[in-house]
Amino acid sequence: MNIGILGTGMVGRAHAAKFVELGHTVMLGTRDGKKTMATNEKDAMGNPPFAEWHKDHTKVKLVTFAEAATSGDVVYNALKGEIALSTLSFLKKQLTGKILIDVSNPLDFSKGMPPTLFVCNTDSLGEQIQSALPKARVVKAFNTMNAYLQVDPRQLEGGDHHLFVSGNDADAKAQVIKIAKEWYGLEHIIDLGDITTSRGTEMILAVWIRLWSTLKTPMFAFKIVK
Repeated sequence: MNIGILGTGMVGRAHAAKFVELGHTVMLGTRDGKKTMATNEKDAMGNPPFAEWHKDHTKVKLVTFAEAATSGDVVYNALKGEIALSTLSFLKKQLTGKILIDVSNPLDFSKGMPPTLFVCNTDSLGEQIQSALPKARVVKAFNTMNAYLQVDPRQLEGGDHHLFVSGNDADAKAQVIKIAKEWYGLEHIIDLGDITTSRGTEMILAVWIRLWSTLKTPMFAFKIVK
């Protein structure tokens, strides 16, 4: 399968490496490929520059956002929340009819740590993306856990924790759930309902950030017991 991933940060890299490992073709999209490859500074999380990471992941093809969106049978939005909507708005044509797995969160770091949410309660970034891309099939997923757990959930309690999905298209959600189970090994998945339910999973980040600070590790996840 051809996978398009928008964003070259930690989340995009984690999913790209996983898909290559599984034998898929991966197009990793960026705004300016030359600039991305030329950057020699670590990111805010201490991850190595993209060019350094790419030396160990040469099968991942670095392309433009438009090329990644066009090539992908399934496309991931792994962009920072603050630029997700503005970037995706230019990809309406390329994303028409596509499943767009939205992993982004509306985190506002303008006043430092901990971040706040720039949209919440009565709206969500997931909804705004679906509204901006009415012909794309947006599924909010994976946004409540660390990137490394997203692609390898068995690192924590053998994978005994939950993934949440939200979206208006039942078939798109079914396909994302299949990907999560068969490709990543996520066994416990809750379909919350339409895209408005992504308000809830995005607002979980307010708790997630504080748990990270308290636990001193991002390697945790949510398990629902009833």
